[in-house]
Amino acid sequence: MDKLSCTQQSKSLSDWQSHVQEYMTDSVQRSIIFTDILRKRGNNYLKHIRSGQPPVLIFNYELILNAKNFPRPCNYALVRISDRRRGKEDGEDHKDRRHPHKDLPQAPKRPIVIIDPRAGHGPGIGGSKRDSEIGMALENGHPVYFILFYMDPIPGQNLADVEEAMIKFMEKIAELHPYADAPAIMGNCQAGWAAALLCADRPDITGPLVLNGAPLSYWSGVAGENPMRYKGGLLGGVWLNSFLSDLGNDVFDGANLVENFESLNPANTLWTKQYNVYSQLDTEEERYLAFEKWWGGFALMTGDEIHFIVNNLFVGNKLEKGRLELREGEKISLKNIEHPILVFASQGDNITPAQQALNWIPRVYSSVEDLKRHGQVIIYIIHKDIGHLGIFVAASVAKKEHKQIISNFELIDYLAPGLYEMIIEGDVKSGDFTTKYEERTFADIASYSDATQDQDEEDFSVVAKVSEANDTMYKLMVRPWVKLWTTELSAEIMRNLHPLRRNRYIFADINPLMRPLKNIASVTRQKRKPASPDNPLVIMEKAFAEYVENVLNIYRDYRDLRQEHFFRLIYSSDMLRNLFPPEKEVKPPETPEYERADYDRRMLALEEGGVAEGLIRVFMAVAKTGHGMKHRHFEFAEEIAQTHKVLGKIRPSLFKKIVKKQAAILQADEDRAINALSVLLKNKDDRMDALGIARRLCVIDGKYTKEEEVLIEKLKKGLKL
Repeated sequence: MDKLSCTQQSKSLSDWQSHVQEYMTDSVQRSIIFTDILRKRGNNYLKHIRSGQPPVLIFNYELILNAKNFPRPCNYALVRISDRRRGKEDGEDHKDRRHPHKDLPQAPKRPIVIIDPRAGHGPGIGGSKRDSEIGMALENGHPVYFILFYMDPIPGQNLADVEEAMIKFMEKIAELHPYADAPAIMGNCQAGWAAALLCADRPDITGPLVLNGAPLSYWSGVAGENPMRYKGGLLGGVWLNSFLSDLGNDVFDGANLVENFESLNPANTLWTKQYNVYSQLDTEEERYLAFEKWWGGFALMTGDEIHFIVNNLFVGNKLEKGRLELREGEKISLKNIEHPILVFASQGDNITPAQQALNWIPRVYSSVEDLKRHGQVIIYIIHKDIGHLGIFVAASVAKKEHKQIISNFELIDYLAPGLYEMIIEGDVKSGDFTTKYEERTFADIASYSDATQDQDEEDFSVVAKVSEANDTMYKLMVRPWVKLWTTELSAEIMRNLHPLRRNRYIFADINPLMRPLKNIASVTRQKRKPASPDNPLVIMEKAFAEYVENVLNIYRDYRDLRQEHFFRLIYSSDMLRNLFPPEKEVKPPETPEYERADYDRRMLALEEGGVAEGLIRVFMAVAKTGHGMKHRHFEFAEEIAQTHKVLGKIRPSLFKKIVKKQAAILQADEDRAINALSVLLKNKDDRMDALGIARRLCVIDGKYTKEEEVLIEKLKKGLKL
């Protein structure tokens, strides 16, 4: 018995010695290879800088316009993605593209313009993968344009110059595609508000607007969950950005913005991101280096640009309130946007939470009826858990949400004015999706916020006033001294010593200590011996890594709660509020329906038109039932529009105008609109045709709903059948 016990102990000791030897070999090899990956990251960083930091796009592109050559120059350019087979320009070959059922020209697909954020990083992340926004747009046959920016701004440029450049870009696209609908614009993150400014300022040259993780309501959030919005107030407002710009010789370093993003999640920044590579370096190296190439490309801004952004948007929140002025005396209102707006946000986004993406809607419009009266269509999609970058980077999101957004642009144009949620059913693996639009109210948007929202509004209005006072004091008392001692050399030294740059090039080959590592790592990769996943030491390592991550998360949560507590303690104090009284938002009472100026105007067209208007009114009435429109309804209606003896003769652009007018009439008074159908459809055959179309639309899902049965009876009476 003792002999057996000794044998077991000996075997157990031998097993542990084997596990230790295997793990030590693996961990040393991983340490060498991981350090070599950091060396490659540093070399990639320096190589990227030496090459002028081009966009990280994987698609080929051709330069169309360069704003450096404009009368008011800035560091932006318009390029066309050319990574697809194509012949003539869509506008040039239009006359050869025939309607599939009639001898009429068919409108080409609208161009899609994608704008990446200028929020510290360089451009291209929206097209850094094949499965991306650009990839999905190309797959759907759209001409695709990309607005990129260069890393160094033109001295003296401001946001008005940038917007003027974008206007010229849109005009050029319209010139290249004269027969297509106005271009759809997809703005990622900070590019979202830039795109919204463009669409509000020039609705005549822009089409549908897609806002991906874009903050337009900067003061919104949920207590205890969205700490980033408090930073501006805790630091005293915009003066700090003015100070950093002055230290940079009137240039603001985008690395400071990236550092803010990294500080949000210290566990990921300090540990998890690196450990994921260290623990899976045999598969993670390529992905990590590709991402770090973009993450480490730090763009610069002029002092005027960053001051305008922080003062008017982040701290002042003036875009939402309709007080933003790009040009003196000209306020920009989001109500000026005429084409549909699609908002894509995520509950897992800690940089642009869903509240900041959505809450501008009930602030700009007094009610859903007000939104409808303006003829606006706003659609939102809420992802349950994807992070901020995942909204416009993740391949799974591109294959599902962005693919459906892009493929549904034509359907969106036919939606009646109102607020909708886009519901996408299906999974990425099968690629089979069903998309529908369900009507929503402002209460649905409010459900994403909490009870502290009104208190937050008051606190942040105090922050805005304190920020202006601090900035004025800084400009009067400190700025002259800072500028006196700042030179281009001192600014360049300061930028190069930034921690986010330093921790890259310190591992690069410019460090003599790193040069032998290349050969050592090469030999190590050839003799790589990974430890078994069931090795007890590997299991202990993963448990320790999880423990470190949890500790850092606890620190983050404590830090965030403490910052929120200090913020409320400071900006809710009576003493500060007496000096800087908060703004009290008073919304005007809702205008009664009969007093609205546009009510009679909509109803004036009640009996205007003929067969086309009557048939389209019937279609829109059916589409309203069930509080949602499905894509197959749209496809069926499109088929009717192309093959019908009357509708087939109408050009697509006119067809859309009739749809929008009939939708407005139905919204104003559905009963009167239906009762007037017999005036539009005078011939009995046309009336029977209209009723037949309605029935076919209703049974497209296989059976009538109760609402559809009621509608059919109303249509019979309206058509006098």
